[in-house]
This record gives sequence, C-alpha cells and structure tokens, in this order.
Amino acid sequence: MFGQLKQERLLLVPNVAGAIVFATEHQLLEAGKLVSLMAAAALVAAIVVASMRVAHHAEVLAVKVGDPYGTMILTLSAVLVEVIILAIMMSNEGSSPTLVRDTIYSAVMLDINGILGLAALLGGIRHGEQPYNDDSGKTYGVMILTAMGISMVVPEFVPHDKWPYYSVFTIGAMIALYTLFLRMQVGQHSYFFSYTYPRTERPLATDHVGEETGSTTLAIAVILAGVVIIGFLAEMMSVLLNHGIEGTGAPIAMMAVIVAAISAAPEIMTALRAALRNRMQAVVNIAMGASLSTVILTVPVMEAIALWTGQPFVMAMTPVQTVMIAITLIAAAINLNDGETNAIEGMTHFILFATFIMLTAIGL
Repeated sequence: MFGQLKQERLLLVPNVAGAIVFATEHQLLEAGKLVSLMAAAALVAAIVVASMRVAHHAEVLAVKVGDPYGTMILTLSAVLVEVIILAIMMSNEGSSPTLVRDTIYSAVMLDINGILGLAALLGGIRHGEQPYNDDSGKTYGVMILTAMGISMVVPEFVPHDKWPYYSVFTIGAMIALYTLFLRMQVGQHSYFFSYTYPRTERPLATDHVGEETGSTTLAIAVILAGVVIIGFLAEMMSVLLNHGIEGTGAPIAMMAVIVAAISAAPEIMTALRAALRNRMQAVVNIAMGASLSTVILTVPVMEAIALWTGQPFVMAMTPVQTVMIAITLIAAAINLNDGETNAIEGMTHFILFATFIMLTAIGL
C-alpha cells in the first residue's frame, strides 16, 4: 500500500500550487495583470497534473472492466472534470454567458479534429490503414449531430421569453438520449463499440501490468480526491485568469479553449498511445465518445444550473461555429464510414482543428 501511495507523489504538485496561490491570492491580484496570468498558467498546469492522475486511475478501472465500459469510464472522468470547472467559473461574477457554449464547441473541435485527427494521422503514417468497428463511428456521429442540433443550433430560433420552457425540454431530451445510448453501449449493442484484433495486434500483457495490479479502492479514492483538488484550483484559476485578461482584448473564447484543453489533456495521450499500437477502436471510442459525453451530459447540468440561478445563458452557436461543426461532422461521417482510417483522413481532421485554432485566435 505504501508503494502505491508513493506513486501518487505527483498529486503534491497541485496541492502545493493550490496552497501557495491560496495564501497569496490577494497579493497576486494586486501585483498586476501579468503576474495574475502567470499564476493562472501555473494553476492550469497544476489542474492538468491532477486531471492526468484522475485519468490514470480511470484507466486502471477501465483496464479491469474492459471495453466498452473502459472507454466510458475514461470519457466520463474527463466530462466530470469539465463540468466541475465550468460550474465554478460560471458562479463567478463577470463570467461570460457564452462560456458553456464555447467550451462544448471547443471540446468537440478538440476531440474529433484534434485527438482523432492527430491519432489517425500518426497511426496512419506508422501502420497504414487502421481497422475499427464502423458501427461505433456511425452511432457516435448521428448522436452528436442530434444532440448538438437540439441544444446548440435550434436555440437560435427560440424566442427569449420561451427559452426556459425549451431549456427544460432540452434537459429531458439529453437525459433520454444518454439513457438509451448507455443501454446500447453496455447492453445488447455493446459490440458496436468493440473490435476483435488479430492476435499480433493485441497489446502485450505487460502493457498494463502496473495498472491491472493497482488497487480499485485506491483508484476510486484518488479520482474523488483529484476532483476535489481540481475544483479548488479551478476557483482560484478563474479569478486570476479573469483579472489577467480583463481589458487586454483577448478573445472571449480563450477561457473556453483552456477548459476544453484541460479536460482533454489525459485523453490525448491515451488516444495517441492507442493509435501508435494500431488500436484505432480505442481512439474512436475516446474521441467520439468524449464529444458525445461532453454535449449530452454538460448541457443538461449547466442548463439546470442556469435555470436554478437565473444566470444569463447563451447556447446558440454563432454562424462560424455552426459551419465548423457541420463541416466536422460531415467529414467524420465520410471518414468513419468504412471501418478503416488512414493518414489522409487524419490530416483532413487535423487541418480542421488548425482552422478552429486560427478562427479562435482572431476572435471568431
């Protein structure tokens, strides 16, 4: 047990960073915008470290239960981190009413175009065509399209005075979609989200020896502790970041991109390792599953909070965001239709990701 606890020494980094910033928060705010931004950047790094440990132990549980339960645990842990950070940032004064919308949009761009694109590109360069179960790509794609259409496109046409009614409907629709999806993923259609690899393509038993022998109790404890630490750090990070970028002309969506990147950081490494081991099914499950979970779980939670607190809340995407989502989902529908990915398909998504970064940088 002592040896296992010793492996968690990385959690000292976010704890120490949080203690230092908590003790000096007022001095940091009074020191100016540059100091506030530097402190916020340090907290972002600390949050990423904590989220990596959460993801690691989610992966320990995932290895124990196998697919599709494993990737479901991984994506849910990432969404949990994202929801906690968003809820804390939304509770602060001066938070942008578009923060949730921009974060969900950024997460989908990062998951599908960033993670899936880069993984398919690098995996394709190393292995050529990489097989997976095309049922998974089709199922994920149509559910992401439906969920985003209901929650982030249709609201553009809903009158402001009717918004609370439509918001309640959206919450119910997301819960219904996820309930059915969860039943499919772990029930009679679980084979949609798995792929039987030839023996030579299966990972070696030693790939996960350390993870498989890990304590389930310890994994759950670290996940819960990590979530608490992340929430504590996110509160201070939000204050410092808001103070640092106020009046600088930085794009409003920058904070949303930061939140999306924090939650996706562990998934990026897991997906890239899977792609380089020629296990594209895990990549599709992680990238597409994270996108779906982000939309279908974040939307009802954040809309319920907005209804309860009466906070200003905008979910309708901008025309540019709508066009980028449409292009992304059309490209994914074409690329994930034949059961194999290659470097060209990966490059198309990665170029879309680069376009998203460029548009965000110029404030679109």
